[in-house]
Amino acid sequence: MKDQLLKPEMSALRPALGEVLKILEKEAPYGAVSLSSRETTQYLVDNKQERVVAGKPTAGVILRTFDGRTLREKALGGFNKEDVIRGAKDFIQGVEYASNGKLDLGEERSGDFQTEMENDPALVPTEDKLEFLREMNRRVRAIDPRIVNARVNFRDMREKTVFRDRVADLAQDIQRVNMTIVVTVMGDQGVVFDWLSRSGTAGLEILTFSDDELAGLVKKAIKLLDADRVEPGEYQLVTAPGVSGVICHESFGHGVETDMFLKERARAASYLGRRVGSDLVNIYDDPSFPGEFGSYFFDDEGYPAKPTRIVKNGIFERGLTDLYSASALKIERSPNGRRQDFTRKVYPRMTNTFFGSGDLPLEDLIGQVEEGIYVSKTSSGMEDPKGWGIQVTGHYGFEIKGGKVTDKMYAPIGITGYVPEVLSSISAVADDFKLDAGFCGKGTKETVPVTSGGPHLLMKARVG
Repeated sequence: MKDQLLKPEMSALRPALGEVLKILEKEAPYGAVSLSSRETTQYLVDNKQERVVAGKPTAGVILRTFDGRTLREKALGGFNKEDVIRGAKDFIQGVEYASNGKLDLGEERSGDFQTEMENDPALVPTEDKLEFLREMNRRVRAIDPRIVNARVNFRDMREKTVFRDRVADLAQDIQRVNMTIVVTVMGDQGVVFDWLSRSGTAGLEILTFSDDELAGLVKKAIKLLDADRVEPGEYQLVTAPGVSGVICHESFGHGVETDMFLKERARAASYLGRRVGSDLVNIYDDPSFPGEFGSYFFDDEGYPAKPTRIVKNGIFERGLTDLYSASALKIERSPNGRRQDFTRKVYPRMTNTFFGSGDLPLEDLIGQVEEGIYVSKTSSGMEDPKGWGIQVTGHYGFEIKGGKVTDKMYAPIGITGYVPEVLSSISAVADDFKLDAGFCGKGTKETVPVTSGGPHLLMKARVG
């Protein structure tokens, strides 16, 4: 059984959106109206505590007009029809509209969409969710006596959206789930931790972990107690898909969100049509990727989800847009107009951003490395869109010697470099592929769910 597509009050207001649209476009050359409801609940169980924390829900209406020069917006809390109609009439007053203002809205489209899932979190009682987390905590704690804490964190996110303009009448109900298990262990050398996550647009059915996966997590955490420091220098690196993804996110993420082009804050703008990496480098952003944490059916401006190729065979082809940046820059629209909630403006944002796979088996890729480091997990990343430098922190990695990964562990591993130099150093791309989920902010705010990833890569970079 599925939850209903929209909240009852959203369903009740939806038939009136055509009337609201007529009010907006009586004066403006373009109008749009959106309904948005977003709810988040976090559940936590560890050795000492249990918590259920409901995030502040957001529910409201966004009115939008184009005045011939820029897009204007007004947010209204709740879904009361009379308030929305009155708000639309007030919104268009006192504004000078240019009669020749035009936007490329694309083809006519309509449809209602909903996340496919076997076990809808909305239909599962809170106590049952907590018991699931308790059982996961017990399973992990039983693996090794050196575990001082096993924290199991579950995030339940529900997003319901309606978008209406003169060419689009769309609704979507997106369920996202995210579970992270953090294991903390203690030894003579101190306290260290490692984690394992599972995320997606799906129901509770994807939140399963095998005994082997949990044992592997604990084994890695314990091994961190004896990890060595890496000697600073330039190395051949093999990056696991999660690490490849962070490099992708930081190098061709915020720097190619085209509002940064308009603000002249991104060096990438001067590289359009130019080489930024080796022939093996292909980078995509794809919100239509089935089941991934950053996926949706249409963006917050009603543009249908589809893949965008950012880099083709090392050449920077295009950036990510929302409606305004695409119109101002006179470039093709991509489905990347996203807002944190109805109280925030739309920006061009990443969704599922990744390196494309190659055709080389992983064993053969690693076999090319006489001496190097296999960076198997990352903990953070930073970028400088203006200077185009990146910093990626590997949580840990392993020595590569004679084309084989050894048991010698390094932690942490700091990777730095200038984006075109790092991407140009990529000399081999594996035939595997994996995405990892996370959250991305625009600066220090405007948080949205994303994923990043790709295959294993062979490259050179500065490590310290």
